[in-house]
Amino acid sequence: MAFQISPGVNVSEIDLTTVIPAVATTTGAIAGQFRWGPVEQPVLLSSEDAMVETFQKPNASFFKDFYTAANFLSYSNSLFVVRAVNTSDAKNATLNSGNTAQTLIKNDEDYDDNYSSGISNVGDFVAKYPGDLGNSLKVSVCASANAFEETLNQKYSITSNTKTLTTHIDASDKIVPGDYLIIGPDLEKRQVSTISSNTVTLTDAYTGNTVTNTGGLTRRWEFFYEVDRAPGTSAFVANTGGSGDELHVVVADEDALWTGTANTPIEVFSNLSKASDAKNEDGTSNYYKDVINRQSGYIWWAAHNSNNTSAGNAAAGTSFGGGLKVQTASFVNGNNGSAATSGNIHTSYDKFKNAETFDISFLLAAANEQTTVTHLIDNIPEVRKDCLVVFSPRQINVLNNNSYAGKEAQDIIAYRNLLPSSSYAVMDSGFKYQYDKYNDVYRYIPSNGDIAGLMARTDQLRDPWFSPAGFNRGNIKNVVKLAYNPNKAERDLLYKNGINPVVTFPGQGTVLFGDKTLLAKPSAFDRINVRRLFIVLEKAISTASQFSLFEFNDDFTRAQFVNLVEPFLRDVQGRRGITDFRVVCDETNNTAEVIDRNEFIGDIYIKPSRSINFIQLNFVAVRSGVEFSEVVGQF
Repeated sequence: MAFQISPGVNVSEIDLTTVIPAVATTTGAIAGQFRWGPVEQPVLLSSEDAMVETFQKPNASFFKDFYTAANFLSYSNSLFVVRAVNTSDAKNATLNSGNTAQTLIKNDEDYDDNYSSGISNVGDFVAKYPGDLGNSLKVSVCASANAFEETLNQKYSITSNTKTLTTHIDASDKIVPGDYLIIGPDLEKRQVSTISSNTVTLTDAYTGNTVTNTGGLTRRWEFFYEVDRAPGTSAFVANTGGSGDELHVVVADEDALWTGTANTPIEVFSNLSKASDAKNEDGTSNYYKDVINRQSGYIWWAAHNSNNTSAGNAAAGTSFGGGLKVQTASFVNGNNGSAATSGNIHTSYDKFKNAETFDISFLLAAANEQTTVTHLIDNIPEVRKDCLVVFSPRQINVLNNNSYAGKEAQDIIAYRNLLPSSSYAVMDSGFKYQYDKYNDVYRYIPSNGDIAGLMARTDQLRDPWFSPAGFNRGNIKNVVKLAYNPNKAERDLLYKNGINPVVTFPGQGTVLFGDKTLLAKPSAFDRINVRRLFIVLEKAISTASQFSLFEFNDDFTRAQFVNLVEPFLRDVQGRRGITDFRVVCDETNNTAEVIDRNEFIGDIYIKPSRSINFIQLNFVAVRSGVEFSEVVGQF
């Protein structure tokens, strides 16, 4: 209560309702190679469909990372995905076929920081992300009413049932491939395939009467029917005394790699403005550069076309030009690059080092090798202390293994022994064979996406401190067969080394049949459920403890802390996570010396619940005259 100088009433409000918050435990993260999408930028996805929309369908070169992520999303609905590329040779497609130099724009931040003021020698636009999928795109800009539709002042001739139309003068200055021509007295609509000087080749034959030396040939923009009117002057620019600012932009799938049908429009932006300060009625920018960069999923602005005179100037009093011809160009030189290096993969995974920025529970290692798995264990969960690395052995350990043919268990163990001991890592026993619906083939995929998914599903069905293994919660989806199905003797060998077998049981499906972490020393933390229990407790209680910062280290604050933690632990105990606990936060551990160092100590003692890994059933036969009380407990 503040001191008052003169009489009065002072009202204070003190909040003692603080509780320990729920924390996220089902979010995964993966870095991998994909065909499209932002590079080195985490994207949160909720489904496989969302992943396809952002990173596109897999192909023969990019499927292991895709299906590891997709398998996780079949159990959960929260996954951060980061695309990794080899930054030495991956390229964004451009509109300049002569530019074979490196043009790599990784993501929105990279574009904003380094390219948003313009890019030379690439054309008017650049594909939004690196990869050869960009080469399937083309962009068409209609920047004037004449480019939209025009009746040409020249005579033309065409014979019935042919595809060749002849103009009497060179028409290539106004007609471009893709344009529509309205031909003959019956006004047949035909699309232009190619044009050379005064010879125009159509995509389909003209079927009307032969036309000889007739005038009035009408041409229309290829995407004439995708917008409602010709570009003109926007209301904003007209009100400032300007004119001719509008244009239409269409992004099309020229080679059918995106939609399956060539030249299908996939983005249509109509009635945009060349004026840098143009606004819509709702106050948002209508400047075509801003709209394209903000809304397009396929292209970024790179430069103003020379025909669009005054583009980028302010609206007031400006007369904008757009040329008489449609501005259409195809993207070229896009490249996925060679395989991403370990350094590229590590850089992408390192986005998740900061626990305050990304709240994750699982890192999926996909099909990465020892170098990357070791990097993940040592540099992310062992530092964050709030997530698990989930990984599989190498494919060669379990499939077509020539050096250890028939000895997969030994090879898997040899691989495990290359890795560090950690309670923040979980290893399974191999790969599964599953159907790739996008390419109509079967593929071997590492199981770690499924194992992490089982843990996420266990969180949703029960709690993080329940084991994800066994016939109740450990059933794995989408399995045709396993690359390696360990028998009992092999399972014993694997489990002794901290490797969780994935096993197919006839009539019972494929099951995760172990719940160990990669911790080598005997400890409660060598079990997944105990490690995840402590992750939840530590994350939740530490989050709530932040509100004790800068308070006084006195009896009141300490009692408040105890009263905050104990109800939370009782709730966890009631939900079978722990068997007993004790919270100590008093003068015994907060001594005068501790207080003088501006420190605060709370000791929380936990007895974790343990999962059943071994069942012993004793069947005892007794004589008819023996009382059970005489023998119970004697064996």
